[in-house]
Amino acid sequence: MPVHPIEWRYGSPEMRSIFDVESSLQRMLDVEAALAKALAGVGLVPKKDAKKIASCASIKKVKIERVRKLEQEFQHETMAVAMALAEVSGKSGRYAHFGATSNDILDTAMALQIRDGLGIIERQLRNLLVILLHRALEHRNTIMVGRTHGQHALPTTLGLKLAIWASEIGRHLERLEQLKPRVLVGKMSGAVGTGAAWGEHAEKVQRLVMQELKLSPATATNQIVQRDRLAELILFFGLLASTLDKMAREVRNLQRTEIGEVAEPFAVQQVGSSTMPHKRNPIRCEKICGLARILRGHAHAAMENVVLEHERDLTNSSCERVLLPESFLIMDEMLNTAIFVFSKLNVFPEQMKRNLEMTKGLNMAEAVMIELTRRGMNRHEAHAIMRRCSAVAIANDQPLIEVLSREPAVTKFIPKEELGELLDYRRYLGRAAAIVEKVVKDLEPHTRAQS
Repeated sequence: MPVHPIEWRYGSPEMRSIFDVESSLQRMLDVEAALAKALAGVGLVPKKDAKKIASCASIKKVKIERVRKLEQEFQHETMAVAMALAEVSGKSGRYAHFGATSNDILDTAMALQIRDGLGIIERQLRNLLVILLHRALEHRNTIMVGRTHGQHALPTTLGLKLAIWASEIGRHLERLEQLKPRVLVGKMSGAVGTGAAWGEHAEKVQRLVMQELKLSPATATNQIVQRDRLAELILFFGLLASTLDKMAREVRNLQRTEIGEVAEPFAVQQVGSSTMPHKRNPIRCEKICGLARILRGHAHAAMENVVLEHERDLTNSSCERVLLPESFLIMDEMLNTAIFVFSKLNVFPEQMKRNLEMTKGLNMAEAVMIELTRRGMNRHEAHAIMRRCSAVAIANDQPLIEVLSREPAVTKFIPKEELGELLDYRRYLGRAAAIVEKVVKDLEPHTRAQS
């Protein structure tokens, strides 16, 4: 019966299939097969024996039940796999795992899993970017309140907000492309990284194995691939998770009853509360925010795994059995959820308009200050006057235009009939629409998979 939510609640079947027991075993066998072929290629193993080993390196022949039984006997996972492979390979099995150490197999198999997992993550990121760019264009002229410190600031657009997030996703795609060469590496260098068992053929053995598996060979290793590589991957996930957390938190805040400007999708039969029938809770965005906390915690664990003793110890192993699949499955869940939320995000422009007008012109105080300065007033004096007039408007709950119309220091420079135009928030959006269009143009190449 499932215990961990990863087993049934989080992560897609596609991502889960990369890290399930069968797939993990098959990738270890794929590495063993590549090793046998490489050893034959340099003349250390007869070709017929290598061919037999490679043909048997399949979970159709190497049964998981047998591997588990051998592991119980030997208390060693890789030895169990090597012995099970040797058993089904007949006499050729004497060459199975020849010269290799456990992590030649484990680390290289892990790199295969990472490569397949990153393929899914990259596809999801591009899908999310397409959605954000589309919604940014759709709402490039949808005016809303800009908020700083939780308070109304200047007007902005929903399109610009979405474009900012799209830009961040674009940078994550760049980071992903940059880290691949450092992460998608395998090793085949023996017990302490010298390749001593293969003598003068060691470098070629590693190169042939990695060519077969389409991975890059690590240049220098001890018994393991150094864990700064894996730490960089998990740190990338933590950074990406924080971006999704920020986006989801903004939706949650804008969905508050008191604000009501956007809302995540809510199905017809969906229940918001077991006792309050009216509730429409932002549960998907809350899930994103909650899972981000786990991934940021995983980043700490991954950095701890960099620090191993001598040529290696085993403190990273148990941690990584949890760390790697969990990180991929949680990232997968977060991205799929974000894709759903932002593709169907509900937007309420009329509520945005009500909120824009809630402060009765106060959010346009800067525009008047700038115009006063343009017309000859000292900028700092203009700031002080607008601050004083704003305080009067707040204290008396009056529209700012009424206070400004009675202020001689203002009307001396700006006639009363021009104040209304200056306080029109639709006229104070600067380059918001142009920025959105530039972001869309610049990021369009990122929406296509690299050839």
